[in-house]
This record gives sequence, C-alpha cells and structure tokens, in this order.
Amino acid sequence: MTNTVTNILSRDEELALRKPIEDYVGKIQAEIDELREEGTNKVLEYSEEIEALKRDKIYTKSEKEARLSELNSKLQKAKEIEAKNKQPISEKVAQAEKYLKDHYQTDYYNKVVESNKYEVQKAKADYDKKLKDLEKEHKDILSGLSDKEEIKEENFIYKNRMFDAKLEYTKNMQEAKDRKHDAFTFEYHLIDLLKMSNFSFAEKQAQKIENYKYSFNTRDFLLKNGLYIAIIFVFIFLCIITPIKKNGLQLLTVNNILSIMQQASPRMFLALGVAGLIMLAGTDLSVGRMVGMGMTAATIIMHNGPNTGSVFGKVFDFSTMPVGGRILLALVVCVVLCTLFTTIAGFFAARFKMHPFISTMANMLVIFGLVTYSTKGVSFGGIDQSIPGKIIPKVGGFPTIILWAVAAVAIVWFIWNKTKFGKNLYAVGGNPEAASVSGISVFKVTLGAFMMAGILYGFGSWLECIRMIGSGSAAYGQGWEMDAIAACVVGGISFTGGIGKISGVVVGVLIFTALTYSLTILGIDTNLQFVFSGIIILIAVTLDCLKYVRKN
Repeated sequence: MTNTVTNILSRDEELALRKPIEDYVGKIQAEIDELREEGTNKVLEYSEEIEALKRDKIYTKSEKEARLSELNSKLQKAKEIEAKNKQPISEKVAQAEKYLKDHYQTDYYNKVVESNKYEVQKAKADYDKKLKDLEKEHKDILSGLSDKEEIKEENFIYKNRMFDAKLEYTKNMQEAKDRKHDAFTFEYHLIDLLKMSNFSFAEKQAQKIENYKYSFNTRDFLLKNGLYIAIIFVFIFLCIITPIKKNGLQLLTVNNILSIMQQASPRMFLALGVAGLIMLAGTDLSVGRMVGMGMTAATIIMHNGPNTGSVFGKVFDFSTMPVGGRILLALVVCVVLCTLFTTIAGFFAARFKMHPFISTMANMLVIFGLVTYSTKGVSFGGIDQSIPGKIIPKVGGFPTIILWAVAAVAIVWFIWNKTKFGKNLYAVGGNPEAASVSGISVFKVTLGAFMMAGILYGFGSWLECIRMIGSGSAAYGQGWEMDAIAACVVGGISFTGGIGKISGVVVGVLIFTALTYSLTILGIDTNLQFVFSGIIILIAVTLDCLKYVRKN
C-alpha cells in the first residue's frame, strides 16, 4: 500500500483507505435521507414557505389566509411523519456514529497522520538538500568569476533561487498540512450530514481546536498578542520584586485585585465611550475635561449644605432636597452636560467632515475654560457621606461599583453586537463611503456614537464623584483621555476604524489600571509611570499599524 522508501500515502492510496468508510456511512445516509424526505425536509420547506408568505405583500388578506391554512395543514402532516421517523433515524445515526468511532481513526485517520509525518520529513530533507546544492553551485560559479558586476549578478540569481526553494518548501508543507486537516474534517462532514449540523458540545470544541491549530500563524499570533504576553511578564516580574522591595508585601492579593477593579470601574465608562469614536477612526481629547466638569457639577449638587465655592458668583445649596433626589439630579446633570458637548463635537465631525481630533480638542479647551472661569478653579469639597453607601456600598468587602462597570460593558456589548446601530458602527468605521452607498446614514451613526460617548462619560464622572466622595474641580481628570484612548488601543480597537471588540476594551482598562496600581505600590515615581504608559501605547499602535499593513 505505501511507498517502501518514504512511507507516504499517495492520493489514490488514501482514497482507497477511506472508501469502505464512505460506502458504509453513505449507505446509512441514503436510508436516513429517504426517511427524512417526507418528514424533516418537508417541515423545513413548508416552514420557509410560511415565513416567506407572511412577509409577502402581493396577496390579499383572504388569499394569504387560505394559502397559510393549506401550508399549515401540510406542515402538520410533515411533522407527524417526522415524529414517526425520529426513532428509526436516531438509531441509524447512532449506528453510523459507532462505526465511525470504531473505524475512522484506526482504519484511516491515524494512517494519514503517520504518512503526514514522513511527508513533512521529506519536505524538510528536500529543502535542506536543495539549499546545500544551491550553495555548492553558487560557490563553484563564484570561484570562476572576477568581474564585480558578474559577481553581483550571480549573488542576485542565488538569492532568487533561494527564494524559489523557500516557496517550494512552503507549498509542500502547506499541502501536507492540508491533507491532514482534510482527513480530520471529513469525519465531521459525514457527521454533519447524519445529524444535520446538530453537533454535540464536544464535537464543536474538537472542530474549533483543529481549526485553530490549522490556521495558527506565529507572526499573526505575536502581532495580536505579543503586547499582552510582554505585559504578563511585566506583572509577573512586579509580583516577584514587590515582596523583596516592600518587606514581604504581596501584590497579587484579593484585596489588591478588588482595589484595581474598583479604580477601573469609572474609567471603564470613559473607555467604552471613546472606543466607539476610535471605531470610526476618530478619537476624543476632551474626556478628562468632561470628567472634571461632571465631577464639579455632581459635587455641587450632592454637597451637604452650602457649597464651599461658587458658580459665576452664585453659591448653591441643594441640601433641602432629599438625598435620593440629589443623587438622581446629579446623574442627569452629568449626563446632559457631557452629552451636550459630545453632540456638538460630533455634529462638526459628521456635518463638516472635521476630524474628531480637532472638534474634541476645541471641546476640551471650551470646557476647561468655562468650568475654570465659572468656578475660579476651586475644589468644591466633599459630598454627603451617606451617598456612597447608597449607590456603591461594599457588601462583604466586595465593592459594588464593579457591578456598575459590568452592567455598562454588557449594555455596550449588546449595542455593538446585537443592534442595527452597532452593525452600522462597524460598517462606517471600516469604509464610510461604502456604508453610505449601501444606505447607511454616516451622519446619524457618527452623531450617535458621540452621543453614546457623552452618556457614558456622564455616568463615569458621576460614579467617580461618588467613589471619591466629591472633590470635584476643573482640574480633576486631567490626562484621563490618554488613559482611555491607550486602553482602547491596547485592547485592540484599531485607529484605522471598523475593528475592535468590547472584551478588548475591558482588558485594556484593567491592564492600565493594574499597571498604575502596581507601580504605585512599588513606589515608582508618577512621572516615570507616564514613561511606561507612553512606551506601551507606542508598541500597541506600532503592532496595530503592522497588522493594517499586512492586511493591505
């Protein structure tokens, strides 16, 4: 059966091994198809006809009702036949699956895998031999040359021959890989026909693992995950060195992890907001100033008694309102203010094709100027001490502010992945011209993304105010836009637009918060922390650019 020298199966030999399996399972499949003909197949056919008829507008109401009645009657009969044949079909499927289990691996797949090993070895041996032959030939030719141009030409020819040899080797290796993969997938092709794609969980996972192994590429893997791997090593290093530098203080503890997640929660809102704008190949430089504005407004409203500062010379006192009313009013004001300014920036970006870098930079300057001028730049002190316990209490040591972030992540994930707006967001970010031609309003999507960002900024600044028990001022939040943008980029939201996942944003926020927290515990100067953040951003954007270049 096999070649005595290489033990590599020829294509005909491989098909001959597979034929008994195909014949046996094919015979059972034909019997199953016959049983499904008037049952399952008709159920699917009539169900599709009914759905199409319901959407059809060409029939009158009476015609549609008569046709629906006829189809439902046929559907009911088909379901009765399907139910009658269900047990015989199940028995035949089980019979075929048992045969596959007993024979597929031993009689076919294992032999292909064994042959594949020899095929790979032969490809490598042939490639090595080819390189040695080319090198020997090249040296022999060079030994007889003296003219510099001729030597240069020979070197060029040698490089081309080396490249051709590498292409041939790559092709042979891919063919060997394809044969093994095809042998694996053929079994699931047979199961697919038997069970009508109704795979078990184990079967689905086995196919996922095989497909991942088949499509795995080291370069692509490093481009996608290289930064994460490097950061993991950094955290491992920090976890090792912290106890040494800080007299046994452990970094990786439950309390520290909860503290990191607690700090990350308000920032999660900001990152989720700016992520939508980066998805549109934009950005937002006003995030930090939005936080300062929201913190100031929330502190003024939730302060207990007359405020320590004034707004345009007027001192506010909301303490006569119920605590619940002040909390709700503070949230509404934060959301309205932030959404107002993001809508303005979004309008200029969408209507006049102004780059968000410019419109949000203008927003940043206007907000900071207005808040600083109106409040004289003073801090407004603390809020009512009872408010944090009502909104973000700690339950058994667990900070419930984390649940707010989880809810935000779930809602934004749903919007991005399960709504028409989310699909349009990806489309406009990937190619606004094509999206416009296909009927998508680029203006509405862009404005909607900015408005959603404003709502998230409002919630984030409100939560941060409660977490910090006030202390709102115009200067609060300075530089937070960089953290939010960096978290998105590190999380895989591409500046080229149309690429990114919510899970990436979550990972990015947690990475930056954990890094800052770890470096602070270690006693690293705040200014040096900016250096670390800058390096991470530079690497992340470089990897993103490499992925974009490779894609093109």
